[in-house]
Amino acid sequence: MARRLTFLALLSASIAVGAVSTAIAQTTSVAKLAGKTHTHGLAFDRADPSSVLVATHHGLMKAAPDGTVTPVSDSRDDFMGFVPHPTNSEILFASGHPQGGGNLGFIKSTNSGKSWVQIAPGVDGPVDFHQLAVSPSNPDVLYGSYGAIQSSRDGGKTWAIAGDAPAKLIDLAVSPSDPDIVYAATEDGLMVSRDGAASWQPPILAGVAVTTVELTLDGTIYAFAPGRGLLRATEAAPTFATVAEGPDPAGYILHLAVDRQAPARMVAVTGTRAIVVSRDGGASWTMLGN
Repeated sequence: MARRLTFLALLSASIAVGAVSTAIAQTTSVAKLAGKTHTHGLAFDRADPSSVLVATHHGLMKAAPDGTVTPVSDSRDDFMGFVPHPTNSEILFASGHPQGGGNLGFIKSTNSGKSWVQIAPGVDGPVDFHQLAVSPSNPDVLYGSYGAIQSSRDGGKTWAIAGDAPAKLIDLAVSPSDPDIVYAATEDGLMVSRDGAASWQPPILAGVAVTTVELTLDGTIYAFAPGRGLLRATEAAPTFATVAEGPDPAGYILHLAVDRQAPARMVAVTGTRAIVVSRDGGASWTMLGN
């Protein structure tokens, strides 16, 4: 199943470690978190942008500026797909596996992650969306990958097959200007669809693996390509330039989030499972808590 970069052996190792580690039941640190679980997604907390929400194999965590990590709730479900509502800090979307096995379908929290409810099983579900994205301009529009790309136009209540997923898909993101423009990070480059994931155009970034893609509200595209580093372009002129090698030059960024209120501030998970932050648009990075 080509849902993650197949040659990233370190990622596979992290999944194996996370699957057998003891569930996180109390406050820990960012440094220790890497040895206890693995991370599937990140987001700045809309209610408190100084903190970071960390979706893990053992539940949703909150990382404070000092690097302290605390479980958001008693749930230890495996959040494979995770994305926050673009404007409402209390609403979060996710998918993945319940503790004990099976699939969660599409789930939603309306209390900042303290509790979750399945909104829909998805097509041929319950689904396990490994990639999940929401439109910044219309939060009723969501996309998830479960074999094919599924889309919802009513906030996740109903889902339909939008089209085939690009080969070797790793990440999805939606344009802030148009909910029908979808970006896909793949092993073969950065793809774009302009018809709601029904079809995909030739790569706008080709010849390299792209491990993550993120867009800011002004149409800036960030992507990470091992060997080239953190790349930046705009939707209007998608010619990519290297910002920096990145926080883990020997590896890659697997997940990236940009602070909606302060776009120069970023948080990322590296190939070594470290959570790092940048305050200068990705030019330099430090471990969260340092």
